[in-house]
Amino acid sequence: MYAPPVQRLITELSKLPGVGGRTAQRLAFHLLRSSDDDALGLAEAIREVKERIGLCETCFNLADGPLCRICADPRRDPELICVVEEPSDVISIERTHEFRGRYHVLGGALSPIDGIDPEDLKLVELYDRVRDGAVREVVIATNPTTTGEATALHIAEALRDRAPEVKVTRLASGLPVGADLEYADELTLGRALAGRRAV
Repeated sequence: MYAPPVQRLITELSKLPGVGGRTAQRLAFHLLRSSDDDALGLAEAIREVKERIGLCETCFNLADGPLCRICADPRRDPELICVVEEPSDVISIERTHEFRGRYHVLGGALSPIDGIDPEDLKLVELYDRVRDGAVREVVIATNPTTTGEATALHIAEALRDRAPEVKVTRLASGLPVGADLEYADELTLGRALAGRRAV
């Protein structure tokens, strides 16, 4: 239907998450209409990020050197580690400006159905960090999904065995701010009741 280079561009764009065939087609035609500088700037940015960005050797967050900016920041508390599934979760937590510790990115969550076992995640490295360093608390911030909960339980149990002196906490879950009780499902409301605190 289209010239082979255009069809290849549409095919490659449609591989992006959340981009279907029609959106890929619109993006391809937008790139064709844009200036050479804009289109080549995008291509150069993609090439540069693939060449320069790797994983931090300490926490496995995205980094453009041996350490990410958070691990390299001496103002961050090295005794407090927040465990997340993906690098994008670090960004979400950083936006709150509430956490001043460091991170550990697992690279996913346990899911035997999908073939993701403990050895496929950065769990051994987490246990080594806790054992080797002066860590006082590990905050488990995996997603509140079935796989995220299974991962959190696995980590909590392993840390209890390996480092019983380390406090292991989980992010609270429950009602979002501004929500009405009548629209909350039983699980969310149950979690909110279980995690209630004094005011």
